[in-house]
Amino acid sequence: MSRLRRIDAGPDPVATVPPPPPGAPPRTLADLYNDHRLRLVRLAVLLVDEPTTAEDVVQEAFTGLHRNWGGLRDEAAAVAYLRTAVVNGSRSVLRRRRTARDYVPPHSVNARSAESLAMLSAEHQAVVDALATLPPRQREVLVLRYYGGMSEAEIAEATGISRGTVKSTASRGLDTVAKVMAARASGR
Repeated sequence: MSRLRRIDAGPDPVATVPPPPPGAPPRTLADLYNDHRLRLVRLAVLLVDEPTTAEDVVQEAFTGLHRNWGGLRDEAAAVAYLRTAVVNGSRSVLRRRRTARDYVPPHSVNARSAESLAMLSAEHQAVVDALATLPPRQREVLVLRYYGGMSEAEIAEATGISRGTVKSTASRGLDTVAKVMAARASGR
């Protein structure tokens, strides 16, 4: 199995992993898994709104990375591959859900589990609820930008849209989130 050299692609919003000391062995797939799994699961949870499904999406992304391990240049390419795979996997999950709902009426409207509510503070819950009102593309862009800490260029690459579309989509999404949160705060 080939090994990747460590290239620091910027600070991880969850936990910054210090660069390896000079002369350290190259990073492995297990190192990538340990360093990036939790952040990718959090990203997927925000996109699919279900922790177990999010973990499945991330596991599939790492499985795909393992299949393509030999063709990667470095860790930055591996992390970009994982982000794109998580976004695409989340889209697939949402597509399957939408198809299933077309045939079977939903049981409840946006019911969240007690565990997921306990995990989020009231402020974060308000933001997540406001994000849930957005169209899928706007939600993806905002989650990748503000929860994933990705740049416009990285979001464009991960989602397959142009950088200008990322900017305009983020702007429209932020406006909508602000309006939804203001309306809820005023009790409307």
